[in-house]
Amino acid sequence: MIRITVNSREYEVSPHDTLLEALGEIGISVPTLCHLKGLTPSGACRMCVVENEANGALVPSCAWPLTDGMKIKTHSGKVLAARKTIVELLLANHPDDCLYCRRRTDCELLGLSSSLGVEGRGVKGKVASGVKDLASPAIIRDPAKCILCGRCVRVCEEIQGVSAIDFIGRGAGTVVGAAFNDSLNISSCINCGQCVRVCPTGALMENPQIARVLAALADPELTVVAQHAPAVSVTVGELWGAAPGEDLQGVLTAALRQIGFDRVFDTSFAADLTIMEEASELVHRIKSGGRLPMMTSCSPGWVTFVEQFYPEFIPGLSSCKSPQQMLGALVKSVWSEREGVDPRHIYHVAIMPCTAKKFEASRPEMVTEGMADIDAVLTTRELAELLRISGIDLKRLTPETSDTPFGERSSAGKLFGATGGVMEAALRTAHFMVTGRNMARPIVTEVRDLQGVKEASLDLDGLTVKVAVAHGLKNAARILDQVRQGRELHFLEVMTCPGGCIGGGGQPYATDPEAI
Repeated sequence: MIRITVNSREYEVSPHDTLLEALGEIGISVPTLCHLKGLTPSGACRMCVVENEANGALVPSCAWPLTDGMKIKTHSGKVLAARKTIVELLLANHPDDCLYCRRRTDCELLGLSSSLGVEGRGVKGKVASGVKDLASPAIIRDPAKCILCGRCVRVCEEIQGVSAIDFIGRGAGTVVGAAFNDSLNISSCINCGQCVRVCPTGALMENPQIARVLAALADPELTVVAQHAPAVSVTVGELWGAAPGEDLQGVLTAALRQIGFDRVFDTSFAADLTIMEEASELVHRIKSGGRLPMMTSCSPGWVTFVEQFYPEFIPGLSSCKSPQQMLGALVKSVWSEREGVDPRHIYHVAIMPCTAKKFEASRPEMVTEGMADIDAVLTTRELAELLRISGIDLKRLTPETSDTPFGERSSAGKLFGATGGVMEAALRTAHFMVTGRNMARPIVTEVRDLQGVKEASLDLDGLTVKVAVAHGLKNAARILDQVRQGRELHFLEVMTCPGGCIGGGGQPYATDPEAI
């Protein structure tokens, strides 16, 4: 243990790399704007400065080594004045459009301004300007609101391994953008939205589709249906004070009906279909000498990543559509025929934890004769906004069951919300297809939990299946590099976002996959 003195009180803390981590252990909150948990500290924003009592110096706690016997003050007058000055400098050229900004309720810069008592422009500067990047179907970029914290750059490079954005220019002319400062739409961006999740302001946001959904709901000629993904019902409740991981599926179904949706479907049923198809495809490929490793195709950011960075592995992707697109196709074919509804008069809204799903729904192969499988995609954050617009309080609703025109879902589909879930469900089904009986141990612990890469080798009645699971694309790239070098692997599950869909780019900003 290490002894430190913080604000004149002594504490014993565990050994940590930095002072900020130790302060978190004892429950003292220090604001940051550039820091990302788990990544090497950059110390760029200086918002986390604390006062070193030994010499009165202000040091960045996110990058300052923790040493035994150190004495610091976290909220002295000197510290608070420094933090306030930093915020005032950031606000000197920041747009004054908080009333209209979509981040106005959870903007970190606005929160710091309020907590530090900033009441006006302490420093005068030219308000930043820049052309909004609206071309991507998934992500909007507003350079005028960027504070150059670097979070988006780091998560794109160090977590996802994509490096679609970086700092451009020097000095006061520095901006964050894609190569040649072009649109994200023509960059190497995979639309995962992890940059949106970590952005502290409104510089990066999902491309909104709420207005389109509201217009459809108001059109009496349209039958408006919704589907919601497994991860959405276990995270949207956090915005209403529910415990992390509490499943509000029934409550969410009731809320969507109250908003005006004619039918509410659970995407978990389509996830079951995906499992049946992927398991069958896997067994067929192994037995017939097909292309291996077979790789999951339900995460659209991952599919785009393969297409752009590992094109030789495209044949390895499963031929299955994602659950979102499967259900979209079913609704506008089987369900529409059964209900006697013209599929062109069906407006299908998918509610997903993912910004890349917006891009996926717009792909040409997901549109048949001018009719898209999915007409609009809302993120979990957009869903929360839609609920507030409609005056709905989730805490006051009675749960209702989803519409089940194709039958009940199993527990396998619900597993899709977390990393390893697709793999576990597929292995269960593949085992039954090969042996004719259920697995004696249906919980495949080897592919659960939140390690970046998980591996297992299972015996399916004499058929050996070597599998791997990865979440975060930098981890996936490591496995693909190993396969390039000759590693034998039969099945690879990849979820684009850390933790899987529960950590998706469209989830509430405060969602912590480790707490679910």
